[in-house]
Amino acid sequence: MAAKKPRGRPRAYEPEVALRQAADAFWKTGYAGTSLDDITAATGMNRPSLRAAFGDKHTIYLKALASYWDLQFSAMRKALEGGGALKDTLMRVYDASLAIYFSGHGSTRGCFVVGTAITEAIDDADIQRAVMDGFRTLDADFEARLRMARDAGELKKDADPAALALLSSATLHTIAMRARAGAPRKDLRKLAQKAVSVICG
Repeated sequence: MAAKKPRGRPRAYEPEVALRQAADAFWKTGYAGTSLDDITAATGMNRPSLRAAFGDKHTIYLKALASYWDLQFSAMRKALEGGGALKDTLMRVYDASLAIYFSGHGSTRGCFVVGTAITEAIDDADIQRAVMDGFRTLDADFEARLRMARDAGELKKDADPAALALLSSATLHTIAMRARAGAPRKDLRKLAQKAVSVICG
């Protein structure tokens, strides 16, 4: 007997790929500057298919933002868990972030959050919540590693891991903004090295 053919048309896209393409569109022109037509052009999906798969523009953006945070957290935690001296660990974090900021195939993209979410967070509670939750996660991950370094004697006994974590995160944000503004990668790495020297005492 002939095998039955599956009903309906096969899905012509991969959700992960389509979301990444939508994120690329937002990353280039920001939330306000990116239209649904831009997203359909980037993904190759028509509006009904796009809405059925991901929802409206706002929902698509929030999913893209969540996906970016996952990428950032994954790269950061891999760097933090790599072992070695604190200064080497922190530089791995900054190098991993620089790899993301300069992943634009010839153009500097900077940080998705800094480049697209910060301006929207003023008037959009959902985006503001996603941004602040992400920042708190960055701070907590840095603090855990710095607390471990203090306990191991890499930092002074009176070092404040929470304060140093904020400084570590602030360095990350500064690098992200300068990358978006066009600063050379080598200059940003030197900036990170100077910050690490201060953090490590």
